Amino acid sequence: MTIVVTLSPELEEQLREKAARQGQDINLVVTELLASILKEEAQDFVEAVKGIQQGLDDFSTGEFRSFDEYADEQRQKYNLPA
Repeated sequence: MTIVVTLSPELEEQLREKAARQGQDINLVVTELLASILKEEAQDFVEAVKGIQQGLDDFSTGEFRSFDEYADEQRQKYNLPA
């Protein structure tokens, strides 16, 4: 399949430099980068759905806390002001 994408000169140069450093054809480099990004996005989606389902399951069994409790925990965890 052929797809035509217009790149900025800067991005094209970055891709060409990456391909040269790796000793690979630029088409292969672009294909691998796109495949990697799509795989990461799919994994992020699956993890998000799992998290949402876990939250729904916890809520249905009464295992939850208020937003204020969660916010306080995050503030403490990341040393944020109240």
